[in-house]
Amino acid sequence: MPKPANMDEYIANAADFARPVLKKLRGLYHKACPEIEESLKWGMPCFSCRGIVGSMAAFKEYVGIGFWKGALLDDPTGLFKGVGATQMSALKFRTVKDLPADKVLVDMIKQAVALNKAGIKAPAARAKPEVKPPKDLLAALNRNKTAKATFEGFSPSHRREYVQWITEAKQQATREKRLAQAIEWMTEGKPRNWKYMKKK
Repeated sequence: MPKPANMDEYIANAADFARPVLKKLRGLYHKACPEIEESLKWGMPCFSCRGIVGSMAAFKEYVGIGFWKGALLDDPTGLFKGVGATQMSALKFRTVKDLPADKVLVDMIKQAVALNKAGIKAPAARAKPEVKPPKDLLAALNRNKTAKATFEGFSPSHRREYVQWITEAKQQATREKRLAQAIEWMTEGKPRNWKYMKKK
């Protein structure tokens, strides 16, 4: 299916359940800020006024609305959740009935517009906390000085990738296999996703 050229096409191409929700959200953005501008960025509808205010998107099972500076907005419902380490906040739902009251969303959109008009920047992205290696990984690293030196020399994100890969294994046999592979790769100085990294 070709990419939509504008917001009307995006909504028309959305699933049946999503179209009424997208139309509703679009209307609320314009109600809150008559001068709001529409565009498609990163494949989804975005709304801007002196910078991006927020977005909406239709997925297979739900529709989402997000605010670029969501961490700075007053959310009386407490329903919006942070998005990773960014300052964005988002909410997922399936029907118009699942949405917060119109006045709540209109107020949040107005808050977001006001932040842009005041020139207030979003705070720097929150750093992800350092992960603590599990005991079996620590024990294996202590038995292999080369792998341990590699692990300790990695950036926090590379250490996190190995820890998550090992701890997310659902079976003990899988975990042990991943642990052995991790030690082998780290002995060779390789990060977890070395296969996908560009060769210098």
